[in-house]
Amino acid sequence: MDARQLRYFLAVVDHGSANKAAAALYVAQPSLSQAVRTLERDLGLALFHRVGRRLVLTDAGRALIEPARQVLRGLAAARASVESVAGLQVGRVEIAAMPSQAVEPLAGMIKAVTEAHPGLSVAVRAAFTADEVLHQVRSGQTELGLLAAAEPPAGVGVDLRPIGRQRFVLVCPAGGPFAPDTVVRHEDLAGQRLIVGQSGTGMRRLVDEIRAAGVELTEVVETEHRETVLPLVLGGVGVAVLADSWAPLARQAGALVLDLEPARHLHLALASRAGDLTPAARAFLALAYSPSR
Repeated sequence: MDARQLRYFLAVVDHGSANKAAAALYVAQPSLSQAVRTLERDLGLALFHRVGRRLVLTDAGRALIEPARQVLRGLAAARASVESVAGLQVGRVEIAAMPSQAVEPLAGMIKAVTEAHPGLSVAVRAAFTADEVLHQVRSGQTELGLLAAAEPPAGVGVDLRPIGRQRFVLVCPAGGPFAPDTVVRHEDLAGQRLIVGQSGTGMRRLVDEIRAAGVELTEVVETEHRETVLPLVLGGVGVAVLADSWAPLARQAGALVLDLEPARHLHLALASRAGDLTPAARAFLALAYSPSR
């Protein structure tokens, strides 16, 4: 058993197939499949059921995931510790982040850390809900996570650091249905056509709460792709409830950003995996909390 085999095994787990795993790792698919088969022979157990072209984890495969991630993370930490002797000139941070929080504050955090340590690189992994962020950190897929929740988040097996709040706002086309500087009460949304996120997201939860309070709304678009919301609003398809991290981009694009009353907020937190972190991850956390950032 070697690190390459474990890395290939986890790539198949994370990407769902040998073809996608090979593409993500920039290796030939036969080479990847052969490495996984060699790993199975070394262990004496099948890690996947092969159902046609599909690979389905066996019990042995599921049992290997967490130890494999720990081994690769440990090797990365060892390499990073040696590299840090050179003054943290190189390194890599992996962080899971939800879409709105990836706009801000994550963009600002990345700017600060890459300016302070130009040799560092940051890999941002997508997660649509707080639970997904926590899962990626807890399982070792990433060292860090940036999440938002309607209530102050709590997580088992990870360290959580609160970093503030984001307010929900209403984003509308400049031509209506609301005038600039209007404070929009929830009941004012009656009859409006809304662009909403998928279930489990904060923006969708707030829309559902407003509807449950008796306000009649029409969901004209439901999207998992947050980047499509602003173009749809600007095109006059509907209005959208978004975190105020989108406000600068929305205003720059020509949309109206209006306050909602009563106000609703998301609580933000940075999550890190339990145990020792790589020097790069520690540097990221230190700059994320810097008062001057």
